[in-house]
Amino acid sequence: MQETSRRHFLAAGAAAAAAWGLPQHARAAAAYPDKSVRVIVPFPAGGTTDVVARLAMQKLGELTGQSFVVDNKGGANGVIGTELAARATPDGYTLLMNTAGAQTLSPVLYKTSYEALSSFEPISHLCDVGFVLIARKDLPVNSLQELVAMAKQGKPLSVSSGSSMISLITEQFKKVIGAPGIVNAQYKGTAPQMQAVVAGEVDFSFDSFTSVEMIRTGKVKALAVLLPQRAEVFPQVPTIKEAGVDGMGFSSWSGLLAPKGTPRDIVAQLAQQMDKVMQMPDVLAKLRSYSYVPRRGTPDEFARLIESDNERWKRIVKESNFKAE
Repeated sequence: MQETSRRHFLAAGAAAAAAWGLPQHARAAAAYPDKSVRVIVPFPAGGTTDVVARLAMQKLGELTGQSFVVDNKGGANGVIGTELAARATPDGYTLLMNTAGAQTLSPVLYKTSYEALSSFEPISHLCDVGFVLIARKDLPVNSLQELVAMAKQGKPLSVSSGSSMISLITEQFKKVIGAPGIVNAQYKGTAPQMQAVVAGEVDFSFDSFTSVEMIRTGKVKALAVLLPQRAEVFPQVPTIKEAGVDGMGFSSWSGLLAPKGTPRDIVAQLAQQMDKVMQMPDVLAKLRSYSYVPRRGTPDEFARLIESDNERWKRIVKESNFKAE
């Protein structure tokens, strides 16, 4: 079965190369992949990007007959791993599974050695990701309104952030509710950020639904979701707007990219195979169990999303005068 899938994969790549008008020597890359592929995730294991990467890369490996090995390189809000991927040899054997924050927001906030779009070849937009506001289980509040009231009363509160996106969300939340005294504690990724709430190190956090099981088992409280509508997994939890807090329209995404200069026929092959992965019922079910919204599209469509996001963050950061720590 794997050999049959591999033949189909190579044939599809050759067809894509021919369709894009590539010369014969460039089509030799249709033999790709003939060894394992490294997939950098610029965050620790257990976070959103890691969860999506491991699910999708397992399926991609089954389709191609080669291993797509997830390599977690967390730190600096995703910048370290993303810079590493940008510098990699553009031969298709190093890829990047990234999120909107590290890809499009971090280059606005920090002096990165990569650009949101010009340093990469977009391959596939896999899913959109919302957020849920979680609180430690023994925090004496049972609703977002009670948390806001506590903050406005000047009670000492702390919040964890593990990515540039969540740090920006946190600072916007403090501004919107008028509670600048909330302490924003920085963690090296969204998984340790969420675990900090479970362990009681901080009072609350904006989590990208990796805390689903923690919420179900009562290890943390879910107070609101940052989504246009209530999450299917927790229909009893109000949206943040329903709970009385406006101006919090944030969302993220996960997507697959390659270093700039990766052969176009390899990018086309990978995009076609990821499109198949994103139609698999078990993949869709798993993503939806985290309230992630599955997406499909071409590399060009993904490139337009990255460019649009990057421009939007430039505007938001300038208007809010947000400064990254």
